[in-house]
Amino acid sequence: MSIKHTLNMRTTIRIDDAILISAKKEAVSRNISLTKLIEEALTEKLYSPDHPMRKHKVELVTLGGSGLQPGVDIDDSAALLETMES
Repeated sequence: MSIKHTLNMRTTIRIDDAILISAKKEAVSRNISLTKLIEEALTEKLYSPDHPMRKHKVELVTLGGSGLQPGVDIDDSAALLETMES
């Protein structure tokens, strides 16, 4: 099991006044902090399927074998781990 470590950093950014006012209003209407709103917006933008870094193809390398075993659901990590350990 891995533990996700986060580092909260303080920074200064310059934002257009009109955008900042709109962002503050949005944060208040959603009852969240301006910081949280900015984090959500950046996360949505950076991890979007349309982001240029996401458009490159990923090639999976396999090492022999004949593919998935019958009945193995790769979306069920507990069952997959059990199958791998047996």
